[in-house]
Amino acid sequence: MKSFLRKINYSLIIRIIGFLLLVEGIFMFTALPFTIKYCSLECIAIPVSGAITIFVGGLMFLLNRKSSKNIGKREGYIIVSFTWILISLFGALPYYISGTIPNFTDAFFETISGFTTTGATILTDIEAMPKDLLYWRSLTQWLGGMGIIVFTVAILPVLGIGGMALFMAEMPGVTYDKLHPRITATAKRLWGIYVLFTLIQTLLLWAGEMDFFDAINHAYTTMSTGGFSTRNESIATFSAYSQYVIIIFMILAGTNFTLHYFALHGKLARVFKDEEFRGYLTVIGVISFFITIGLLLISKTQPEAAFRDALFTVASILTTTGYATANYLMWPTILWMLIFVLMFLGGSAGSTSGGIKIIRQMLLLKNSRMELKRAFHPNAILPVRFNKKSVSQDIIYKVMAFFLMYILIFSLGMIALSAMGLDFQTAVGASISSLGNIGPAIGQVGPVDNYAFMPWPAKWLLSFLMLMGRLEIFTVLILFSPQFWKR
Repeated sequence: MKSFLRKINYSLIIRIIGFLLLVEGIFMFTALPFTIKYCSLECIAIPVSGAITIFVGGLMFLLNRKSSKNIGKREGYIIVSFTWILISLFGALPYYISGTIPNFTDAFFETISGFTTTGATILTDIEAMPKDLLYWRSLTQWLGGMGIIVFTVAILPVLGIGGMALFMAEMPGVTYDKLHPRITATAKRLWGIYVLFTLIQTLLLWAGEMDFFDAINHAYTTMSTGGFSTRNESIATFSAYSQYVIIIFMILAGTNFTLHYFALHGKLARVFKDEEFRGYLTVIGVISFFITIGLLLISKTQPEAAFRDALFTVASILTTTGYATANYLMWPTILWMLIFVLMFLGGSAGSTSGGIKIIRQMLLLKNSRMELKRAFHPNAILPVRFNKKSVSQDIIYKVMAFFLMYILIFSLGMIALSAMGLDFQTAVGASISSLGNIGPAIGQVGPVDNYAFMPWPAKWLLSFLMLMGRLEIFTVLILFSPQFWKR
C-alpha cells in the first residue's frame, strides 16, 4: 500500500526504460550476420536502427543514473506498459528505414504483433523480405515470449535495483510459482529453460530439411508461441517431420515453465499431478480426436495427414502460436467452430501463450459446480479445490473479474471494428485474435490471410488489444484509473 501512496519516481522509470531500450538495441545487432551474408553492407536498416535505439536508451539511462533504486508497484506497472509501447516504436525502425514497410502504422503493427507474440501480419509476401529483417521479426517474438522485462529482472541486481514489482507486473497470471526465494534467480532459471528449449528445437529442425536460418527463426517463434514464419505458406511448406517437431515444442511452450523445471530435475510425478497440465493435454487430445474423425469422414485425406493437420491446428490455436498447415475455414462449420472456441481458452499459466488460460477456465467451472452444491446445502462450507489445495474466494473473485473484463473488451473491440466497416465474422475474429495474441482467426483474417487490408484506425485499435492481452488486461487498465496517479 505504501508504494501506491508515495510519489511516483519518474526518474527511475525513465532510467529502467532506457536500459531496456539499450538491451533492445544490442539484440538488433544480432541480425548483422544475416545482413552481411544475405544482403551485404549496403543494407543499413538494422545497424542504423540499432545505433539509434542504443543512443536514445543510453541517454535516458545516463541522464537518470542518480535516481532512487526502489521500484514500487506503480513504477512497475508504468515501466512494463510503456516499455512494450516504446520497444515496439523503436523496433519498427528497421522496417521503416529499409522501406520494406513504408507506412509507420503498418511497421508498428508488425512490431507490436511480434513483441506481444500475436503473429498477426500485414506482410503479403513474406519471402520477399530481406533475411535480416525476417530474423529481427522472429527475434521480436522470442524476446516478447518470455518477456524482455523478465530478462531484465535477471540482471537488475547489477544496477542495484530490485525487480519484484517488474516481475509481478510482467507476469500477472492467476498464480506463479517461484523456483527460488530470490526473484532474480527465478527469472534466470525461466530464461535458462527457454534458451535450452530454443536451442534443442533449432537443432532438431536443422536436422530435417530446414536450413539454419529457417530453423532458428521457427524455433524463436515456436517457443514464444508467436507464429511468425519465414514462408508465405507458413509451416505447410515443410515436411511431416518438421511439423511434428513444431507440434511438440508448441505444446511445451504452452505448458507452465515451472513444470519444465520440475521435469528437468526428475520430478515427473509432480508434473503429471498438476490439474492444469492434465486439463491442457485433455483439451488437445479430445478436440484433435474429434477433428481427425471429422476430416476422415468428409474427405479422402490419409489418416496420418488428417491426424497431423488436426493436432497441429489445435496445438497452434490453443497455445496461441498461430502457425498453419491447413486452412481450417475450409473445413465443415462444426470443425472450424471447435477451433474458434479454442481461441477463448489459451494455454497454461506461466507459459508463453496468451488467452484466458486453462487454469482460469477450470477454476470457473469448479466454482460453478460448487455454487450448484451450495444451492442445495446453503450452510455447508464447500471451498473450490485445485491441485488438492483450497482456493481462496479472493482468487475466485479475481478470476471472475478477469473473465468478465476479457469478454467485455473483446465485445467492445468487435463493435468498434464493425463500426469501422469490417464484416461481422472478421470483426469477431480480429478482436479475439488480437486480445488472445493468436494471429489467425475467422472471416478475412483466417490462417491464409493477413491484416494488410485493415483501415489504419483498426490497426491501432488491434495493437492496443494485443498489448492488453499480452499484459493480461489489468496491468494496462490500472493506468487509466485516476486514483493510480494520485499521491
